[in-house]
Amino acid sequence: MITRRLVLGAVASLALAGAALAQDWKSKYPEIVFAIIPSENASGVTDRYAPFVEYLSKELGTKVTLRIANDYAAVIEGQRSGNIHIASYGPSSYARAFTTGAKIEPFAIETNLDGTKGYHSVLWVKADSPYKAIEDLKGKNLCLVDPNSTSGNNVPRFAMSKMSIVPEQFFGKVVYAGSHENAVLGVQQGTCDAAFNWWNDENESNLLRMARKSMVKAEDFRIIFKSEQIVNSPMAYLSDLPSDLKAKIKQSVLDLPKKNPEIFQKMFDGKQGPWQAVDHKAYEPIIELNAFVDSLRKKS
Repeated sequence: MITRRLVLGAVASLALAGAALAQDWKSKYPEIVFAIIPSENASGVTDRYAPFVEYLSKELGTKVTLRIANDYAAVIEGQRSGNIHIASYGPSSYARAFTTGAKIEPFAIETNLDGTKGYHSVLWVKADSPYKAIEDLKGKNLCLVDPNSTSGNNVPRFAMSKMSIVPEQFFGKVVYAGSHENAVLGVQQGTCDAAFNWWNDENESNLLRMARKSMVKAEDFRIIFKSEQIVNSPMAYLSDLPSDLKAKIKQSVLDLPKKNPEIFQKMFDGKQGPWQAVDHKAYEPIIELNAFVDSLRKKS
């Protein structure tokens, strides 16, 4: 016979079991490391993400540390070695990590204010320059971002290959700036005549983000190329983390815009919609893109 005492006892046992599991992963993971690819300078990353990391620490009940990487490869290698538990990637850097042995799962994707889940690669030149198209830049200097940047390298190389342009042969010099900000600054300072970068829409881009920080004046630049839409950036965690920990991380991230809108607004200057759940399938086309760009490098 099922009695109230038996039911209460079963519920208590489940609660104790759940608490034991949580305690078990907390002893194994006294510190969770979160890293983000370098889209801006270190102080900018800290300003945006330190409050988020503090929020995540409280939600998980364990220490979360922000790791500021020098380049995209450092984040990829950190997850491949298991030293970075959660990473905020660009699409191509996630795909590169996955295909080079990192045991990871994407769990959240950025969205735009209009609900879409994509952005573009654009090519910026100075507004007063004579350039109207990529073809006008023959012999000039080009700033790319990083070999593992989607909008700052892989999509541009794919697009230029369709124009029969081999960057290292077409341009006077091809420079990897290291971050999206540095690429724009390269054009501003004259190191490069043009720079590829990310662009959501007329209301948000890396250039506008820099302008809000008084690093540049947006009106000093002009777009001469815009790609087709690219799937937005993911967060990914290590696949071998305990399932209850992964569930807690995912829920905490997805809940942030409602639980603490101030922190979420600070991360994206109020220019981004809430994260949504995502899985690996969304990034399979990016894996194909990476493979194509790799084949271009082998040919050149």
